[in-house]
Amino acid sequence: MLTDYQRKVLRILYNYKGIRRVFPTLHELTIKTGKEKPDVMEALDVLISERYIQWDDKSDTANIIILEGWERECEKPQIPKALERSNDWRYWTDY
Repeated sequence: MLTDYQRKVLRILYNYKGIRRVFPTLHELTIKTGKEKPDVMEALDVLISERYIQWDDKSDTANIIILEGWERECEKPQIPKALERSNDWRYWTDY
């Protein structure tokens, strides 16, 4: 399961590529995430190891290939049974 930050980096890569047709540079990723370069690189390494992206030539982010743009369904946190029955969680997910 990805952390919030790793999921954020994946979504930035996916959306940025979809809109601008190029991947953001490492500097742009640090600006968009608010984190430093080592944190961004660590998140990218996790995305590589979890097979969300492929990045063989790490000289440039233009060489990234997105394998999966969304977190896998089986890895998403499940809603506890008590909340599932009460509908209290709907406020946070539907509005």
